[in-house]
Amino acid sequence: MDRIALGYQADAGAELDGAGDRRARAKGHERVVCSPVELGQRGSALAAAPGCCPAGWNVRVLREPERLKAVCLGLFSQFDGVDRLVGRKDGDADIHRHHVSAADKLVRRRGNFTLRSPVGGLIASRLRLGRCMATNIDAVADRFAKVRARTERLAAPLSAEDQVVQSMPDTSPTKWHRAHTTWFFAEFVLRADGTSGRVWDRPEYRFLYNSYYEAVGARHPRPQRGLVTRPSVAEVADYRNHVDKEMLELMAGGLDTAIAEVVELGTHHEEQHQELLLMDIKHVLSMNPAVGPAYADRPHAPAVDPGPSNWVDFAGGLADIGVDHEADGFSFDSEGPSHQVLLYPYALADRLVTAGEWIDFISDGGYQRPELWKSDGWYRAQSEGWTAPEYWRPDPDQPDAWWVHTLTGLRSVDLHEPVVHVSHYEADAFATWSGARLPTEFEWEAAAADYAVVGNVLDEQRDDFTFHPAAAGPAAGRLRQLFGDCWEWTSSAYQPYPGFSIADGAIGEYNGKFMSGQQVLRGGCVFTPPGHTRSTYRNFFHPHTRWHASGVRLATDRQ
Repeated sequence: MDRIALGYQADAGAELDGAGDRRARAKGHERVVCSPVELGQRGSALAAAPGCCPAGWNVRVLREPERLKAVCLGLFSQFDGVDRLVGRKDGDADIHRHHVSAADKLVRRRGNFTLRSPVGGLIASRLRLGRCMATNIDAVADRFAKVRARTERLAAPLSAEDQVVQSMPDTSPTKWHRAHTTWFFAEFVLRADGTSGRVWDRPEYRFLYNSYYEAVGARHPRPQRGLVTRPSVAEVADYRNHVDKEMLELMAGGLDTAIAEVVELGTHHEEQHQELLLMDIKHVLSMNPAVGPAYADRPHAPAVDPGPSNWVDFAGGLADIGVDHEADGFSFDSEGPSHQVLLYPYALADRLVTAGEWIDFISDGGYQRPELWKSDGWYRAQSEGWTAPEYWRPDPDQPDAWWVHTLTGLRSVDLHEPVVHVSHYEADAFATWSGARLPTEFEWEAAAADYAVVGNVLDEQRDDFTFHPAAAGPAAGRLRQLFGDCWEWTSSAYQPYPGFSIADGAIGEYNGKFMSGQQVLRGGCVFTPPGHTRSTYRNFFHPHTRWHASGVRLATDRQ
């Protein structure tokens, strides 16, 4: 028999569901009624017998779900050919690996697992069995605690009034970021669908703090997040504390490896929102007409001249791009699959474009010369009145000088720092004016492959950290500022790699549905948490946006 359904019933005298028996027989399955010990023995024997590893097995539970779950986990780790684990709810039975008492399915597809939930979406996608078994639960719990603590540190300098403002539709209030990242764990781990006692019975939180997961349910419109004054900032803090407590208790009791990967994904998701929190509050504070509203009181030391920009040549050829999700560490789905791209000889500038070089572009009429701009970019620049990067203001006392709004207040533009907060349209126009171009994301990744991932990234606890890009160090014949400081615009559209497929359900919405009308940025920025970026990381924004910490590295062709 090529398929076997294993069933368990504590009371051997009771009968199993007749309809289930008929369905099993119709599919050529054998239904076995046995004790937990017998179930484990039968599964072990099947796994050990040559050629007899079942292509699939189903579990029907009527009694003692916790004991059965342990047995299922033991079997699961032994079967390499598992096709499907189906759990059906009886009362409050919590019957399978995900600690969920509901009718969920774990489906194996082409070597990957996907976990469906009763709230209408995929909970975890592409959970690889080999990688799952190697997950360090203690490390996941430690990472969870550290990431959650950092979010609170970043919010601590802000008043309750600061945390509720939404300065434009693209931004979100700090309070919303704190609540949404908490909702992620409540929704996808603790299960805020009414089936878990671990989460407060506050259904409005699911509506208010769902971002864009259509599969989960209705949500509050993004442009109106700043209109929500209740729950209060204090209530959101209580929400975070409650979910943190329940998460830590859950992890202290041990996690199966599938849900541990969902927790890990949630921590990387929260790190993305830590960066967004700083981006968004910077925009909020820039709207304040008072001079110098600052997020942090940190001194600014004048930057050292990084010297002229130089070219670093690359031979081109076939380049390995992307990650192997089955073998590499954590990555988002859009970073793979690994594939090869043919690159022609090219060169990259060894550092980022500086504010001083951008002032030269402005002085040469860069914002008034349509021949430098793509049509859409020129229309956007004219319609929105762009004359300089975001957050630059003319110095009223010196017509040729500029002030810049930073998270440490308003100050003079430092000519030696990288220019930051420019759109893709501006970056492309500057490259044209320079007689160069922007790199493709593949050129950038191939060049970055041999560099350590170190740079000026978020370090909010350091006394001299200014929350602003720093000048490049001395030239050394290699690329400088490759990671940190500014996200670097590329000429590449955010598109799927060959072989990429969007997973079903909620988490399939994480990246795939945004692969239209966006440009890729690489490298991380000064707001990016340490350890979050890597050479394969693909950030993406619409080409007209400027409030994120984006800068420019030039590229050119070589013969």
